[in-house]
Amino acid sequence: MTKQNHITLLGVLHIARGAFVLLIGVLLFAILTGIGAISEDTTALGVLGFIGTALMLLFIALAIPSVLAGIGVLLRREWGRIMALVVGILSLIDVPIGTAIGVYSIWVLMNDETRLLFQVTPATLMQPPAPVPQT
Repeated sequence: MTKQNHITLLGVLHIARGAFVLLIGVLLFAILTGIGAISEDTTALGVLGFIGTALMLLFIALAIPSVLAGIGVLLRREWGRIMALVVGILSLIDVPIGTAIGVYSIWVLMNDETRLLFQVTPATLMQPPAPVPQT
């Protein structure tokens, strides 16, 4: 696999992880508010609705950096590389998937050859990212 392919895969993994975290947040909200509604108790509905909303907002806040990092990596932007490194390092504690993505992020993005692919010059700012060769 070439460095370009590793970078593309890493970007997709960060976006997929963010989407998965977002999905978990929405499901928690739906389950908790659903339990509150099924109980037909207004206090339970209020408490579980509040907890579900708070958890959903927390998971959204956790998902956004991962998605943004993935987009930045796919666009080959230096800010995306740095953000993906930060998100990857923070996700090391999320065993096992986050750990795998974190280690892969560090391995791909700390490579000198990869750093060159993310260098920004005025000429590259106006160009879309190079297409990934099909094998």
